[in-house]
Amino acid sequence: MLAALFGRSPRPWARLLTAPSRRPARARRRLLPPSPGRTRRARLVWGLAATAVVLAVALDAVLGGAGTPRAVAAPRPLTVRTQSAPVPLTDLTALADAAASGGSPRLRRGTHVQSWSLGMSDGKPPVTLPEERVVRWHADATHTELVVATDPRHPGRPVLTDEGDAPHEVADGHVISRTTYPPMWSDAPPEAPPPHTAAALSAYLTEVVRPRTDRSTAPLSTAELLDATVELLDHWTLGARESAALVHLFARTGGLRPVGEVTDRLGRSGHAYVHDARGVRRMLVLEPRTGAVLGMEDTFTEDDPGYGVKAGDVMGYSAWLR
Repeated sequence: MLAALFGRSPRPWARLLTAPSRRPARARRRLLPPSPGRTRRARLVWGLAATAVVLAVALDAVLGGAGTPRAVAAPRPLTVRTQSAPVPLTDLTALADAAASGGSPRLRRGTHVQSWSLGMSDGKPPVTLPEERVVRWHADATHTELVVATDPRHPGRPVLTDEGDAPHEVADGHVISRTTYPPMWSDAPPEAPPPHTAAALSAYLTEVVRPRTDRSTAPLSTAELLDATVELLDHWTLGARESAALVHLFARTGGLRPVGEVTDRLGRSGHAYVHDARGVRRMLVLEPRTGAVLGMEDTFTEDDPGYGVKAGDVMGYSAWLR
């Protein structure tokens, strides 16, 4: 897949994942559980505010020229295909169960995700920071994280990054960080392997998003389930059985509305399901034959003139790969 994304042989990327790191580790999306009581929206807004501090200093230099590539502007949301038929989640669960009966693919620790996050600053245009992150675990319980600046929507074009806390353009495929972490073991979610039945997975995900002091036995809300799914997929590449269990949970929440078919930012076809909350619309994209999560998109539904954000601008997007 790396070769498909970047048009290069995957071998150099494999060497980057296994070679010893020559630069200090950066505190970027470490494999840690969420802080108690925080929602994904709260974490994301906090991160955008931190980005805004450095963008206010350097953004004029980055965006000042008339020939600035449009790739750095706030992306538009995914578009539902005209006249495509929405597929209820209850229908997709049957397909996911059938795919799971074959037993493959299997659960794998680690992740491969392409993400776009929106950086905002007072009185400045928003900018998009695209990255690809690959985490691979090894037999000795160490794991390696590789973060690369790239945007497969615009192959070969310069990419905006905030590496070093100063927004600037780098070449497509620029290595932001390559870090090898020491052995790590944990029996707590999301580091512990996720179960493959809906009931057990619900309990697992509840522990991911609710603090230990929260003794509530209420079912996960749709927002909580989506938050927990992001945390899960940032740690694990799900197998067919785990994906099927997750689809059953999506169907049970009742808060995801089917809207039709979309083509995601990696060119993959999927069924889209929407959850509307105050100021934000979240779109979940599922693989049509297996129900595996392809991506998740957060879009503003209200204008925020202070940050130059309009309804319809994408706050963040993640596309998971196998």
